Amino acid sequence: MNLAFHIARRYLFAKKSHNAINIISGISAGGVCVGTMAMICVLSVFNGFEGLIQQLFSAFDPDLKIELVQGKAFDTHTKEWDAVRQLKDIAFYDEVVEDNAMLRYKDKQLPATIKGIGSHFQAMTAIDSLLVSGSFVLNDGVFENGIMGVGLAGALGTGSKALDPVLVYVPKRTSAINLVNPENSFNSDKIFVSGVFAIKQAAYDDKYFLVSLPFARRMFDYPDNVATSVSLKLKAGVEPDVVKKEVRDILGDKFSVLNRYEQQSDYFRIMKIEKWMTYLILSFILLIAVFNIIGSLSMLIIDKENDIKTLRNLGADNRLIQRIFLLEGWMISVGGALLGVALGVMLCLGQYYFGWIKLQGSGFIIDSYPVEVVWTDLIIVLLTVSVMGFLAALYPVRYLRRNLLEKVR
Repeated sequence: MNLAFHIARRYLFAKKSHNAINIISGISAGGVCVGTMAMICVLSVFNGFEGLIQQLFSAFDPDLKIELVQGKAFDTHTKEWDAVRQLKDIAFYDEVVEDNAMLRYKDKQLPATIKGIGSHFQAMTAIDSLLVSGSFVLNDGVFENGIMGVGLAGALGTGSKALDPVLVYVPKRTSAINLVNPENSFNSDKIFVSGVFAIKQAAYDDKYFLVSLPFARRMFDYPDNVATSVSLKLKAGVEPDVVKKEVRDILGDKFSVLNRYEQQSDYFRIMKIEKWMTYLILSFILLIAVFNIIGSLSMLIIDKENDIKTLRNLGADNRLIQRIFLLEGWMISVGGALLGVALGVMLCLGQYYFGWIKLQGSGFIIDSYPVEVVWTDLIIVLLTVSVMGFLAALYPVRYLRRNLLEKVR
């Protein structure tokens, strides 16, 4: 194997009798290099967007969210929930009541999700950094207040500076529909908008209206011991999976315990699918570049016909000669791949620190494309190119075995 590698390396860098062989080999390696570099950059951009979205979601979502597997509301005044509250790794515990409602402001009305939050919500999330106007006030001692998503506020035509309150309508949960006076079938109340938040995600900005937990319980006819979910913030350095297992052991299978990724599992799953579909498309493009090796290796085999005869006269068997040219083709692809990975990583680092490529348009929370280089992506790309290069080299080596080696016996 060492002898085959040594000869293949000499062939790779030695001057050939025809300049065209050197040029084609260079083009083959260059194509692999460019394809690999593009794949590294594109995958890193997907990683960057995923990290950015995860960072935005983490500013609103708790470390762990507990909810029923089946059903909506549950009693939190039980011995099991007392045990959860006493877990040493939990920094903050907050009960949440969340359900749908109809909002009305002047002549506009829209469905929305009312989320009643407890006193620890500010400490559990980075909601203050998400406010684009107003302040985080849920009750000023006189009036009920709420924090509205920027998309919802824009659609209703209200905001933190609005003088008129928003009317909230919720169907009464404990009584039948009154066909004579339909308005009596709803709980309704007024609430002022004290602040507007923006996460730049329609799932939040166009949907949520944050209110105090007592207001939400009153609107949805829930007593003080009932919640639709529970939010947990963990102490610094605590692994979420550890606490997740402890909570599940206490509450049993009736409850699901979701970390931040699992709370947005559908969204991140779509991003993963998009990323690996793009990887698949780029792999086909890279495959075309890799198969240029067939041409350069075939020409090299023909050019080295006299060398093959000399090696046979010196005692080289067919396997050694085949290995030489197989390694030659593989080295062209791997050499191009390593250079492509290096250039791709350098471009990504440059984009990360200097933001060379800007996002077109306005309204983005960042100015340039985000990038994040993940070492597993580098390994996957290298393995992909290595396998492709090996398979591309097999065809001319089979030609060598069937034709030239038979002639020089």
